[in-house]
Amino acid sequence: MTKKGRLEEIFSRALHADDYSLYFVSYRDFESIVEVPLDEFVRMSENFSVIPASRITRVRRGNETLYTKSSL
Repeated sequence: MTKKGRLEEIFSRALHADDYSLYFVSYRDFESIVEVPLDEFVRMSENFSVIPASRITRVRRGNETLYTKSSL
């Protein structure tokens, strides 16, 4: 599965089958890593068009990491 496909699967499950407020997304913003709640990330990224999947470094649900960029 591609990186974007895997992330979309996690996001879809979070938004439609779980409590999305438990999810947080970390992404690269120039030289820093920013972590935001999932719902805020979805609004900001406009379905990965403003913030592409390649800039996402981590997705977590509570304390559990669901996705980590492999090059970190």
